[in-house]
Amino acid sequence: MPDRYAVIGNPVSHSKSPWIHEQFARACAQDIEYGRIEPPLDGFSAAIDAFRAGGGRGANVTVPFKQEAFRYCASVSERASEARAVNTLLLDRGAPRGDNTDGIGLLRDLEINLGFVLRGRSVLVMGAGGAAQGVLPSLRAAAPARVVVANRTADKARALAARFEGTTGCGYADLAGQSFDLVVNATSAGLAGELPPLPPARPLFAREALAYDLVYGRDTPFLDFARAAQVRASDGAGMLVEQAAESFFVWRGVRPDTRPVLAALRKS
Repeated sequence: MPDRYAVIGNPVSHSKSPWIHEQFARACAQDIEYGRIEPPLDGFSAAIDAFRAGGGRGANVTVPFKQEAFRYCASVSERASEARAVNTLLLDRGAPRGDNTDGIGLLRDLEINLGFVLRGRSVLVMGAGGAAQGVLPSLRAAAPARVVVANRTADKARALAARFEGTTGCGYADLAGQSFDLVVNATSAGLAGELPPLPPARPLFAREALAYDLVYGRDTPFLDFARAAQVRASDGAGMLVEQAAESFFVWRGVRPDTRPVLAALRKS
């Protein structure tokens, strides 16, 4: 019997994770089965309990369950503790354990796939929810010159920023006149076809800036906004593949080559 894994979220039917892990398993000669779990919004714990009872060895966690997964776990890794969110569950080693591979996934996509070095740069992260929480620890660890968190509710941005030394929080109106080398959209606005209330693209985007949207597989209004200003832009497909590879390594002890999988995903 293959070892069972899954992605859990609501909605989750669109997820590319089963396909990605199938490619990793084939390349690494690992016998796994990877599916989807879509419980009701109040049914996360029951769904994971049932999956675990049925032999499930691990799961990826996506919107909106990452913070609930953090609370579900008996123990978590240091990076999950910093993020206060879990996107990777280990269910086959006693009590449930949680990890968070989102931040390292984003960092690898930025610095390896896109060639964007963060050290000494100015970074803006839009949003103060679970997605922003998941990537901030790794962004800070890459030694940028400064990191700003902006959110519609400025107090929420300030509360999140206060957890990370050298990070400041503000509302969108406070961004007027500021300039950034990297602007990361960690909001869900793109899924609704909306653009966060940003100031004009110049001077928001510095020369040779990178605009990065964690949403993948679509041209969001944020990416259109950046490209209209002739700014380099990327969706989150690379982060998706890289965080999946890290989860695969956490579960299986084997690190897959992400390049052919990312190339095939972008082609499709």
